[in-house]
Amino acid sequence: MKTLGLIANPTKQRAPEVLQRIVAGAARLGLALCADKATAGLNDSLEVVDLAAMRERVDAVMALGGDGTLLRVVRELEPSGKPFIGVNIGGLGFLTSVAEEELERALECLAADDFAVDRRLLLEAAVERADKRIACYFALNDMVVTRTLSSRAITLDVTVDAAPVTSYLCDGLIVATPVGSTGHALSAGGPIVVPETPALVICPICPHTLSSRPLVVSDRCEICITGRTEEEELILAADGQTGCGIEKGDRVVVRRAPRDVALIHLPGHSYFALLRQKLHWSGSNV
Repeated sequence: MKTLGLIANPTKQRAPEVLQRIVAGAARLGLALCADKATAGLNDSLEVVDLAAMRERVDAVMALGGDGTLLRVVRELEPSGKPFIGVNIGGLGFLTSVAEEELERALECLAADDFAVDRRLLLEAAVERADKRIACYFALNDMVVTRTLSSRAITLDVTVDAAPVTSYLCDGLIVATPVGSTGHALSAGGPIVVPETPALVICPICPHTLSSRPLVVSDRCEICITGRTEEEELILAADGQTGCGIEKGDRVVVRRAPRDVALIHLPGHSYFALLRQKLHWSGSNV
């Protein structure tokens, strides 16, 4: 690896200090750096490039912030085919696999090509209105259909591969990837799915029927969500960061995208160690 692209969340208080450490480490290791405009504004020594140029020039992209920063960076730079690595200077940090104290080690591993690249599935959601596609979004974590402002329950009809599943009376519905299973879906009562599992999770938010439970389906399935709520507009949110309004009768068709996302992990990375740390699991001496 010779060239590293940097995109930071400029609102993070420690971002300038972390960037300075990266600049110093890259100079020592012979790594070239470039950054988007907002990130370069935090360190004068960084070369400014636009996202199109970054897609072409870099060997990998480093996102500095929390999980939300990495999700945004993936969305903005795909389909570049380049691997992503996240440095956690945010909160929980399930996706940002490098902690601040590991920063110098991470740079050394990148310079020495001593790392693993894992492929993670990407979700695609198309919004269809009157048999016409009006919008399309991609997400690494999840797609969520929910209400806007009212506290009333909504009704969502769900099919899997055109087979009717049920009509959920709920506050919303999540379709999550295995990566996203530890996000919004987990807080809504969904299962933790190991990232390599070829599956998707369908998880209702606050269902008004006690028999409604999360459903795990093949990642080759096509999931269709149709709203029947007249009183208010619904919304589709991709990774909680982008999306559009949904009208009664609109179809939200969710499937595995034709491309995957490459995430870099350092030697010694363990998903189960991550779960123990982030979820504060007890009863283990490991």
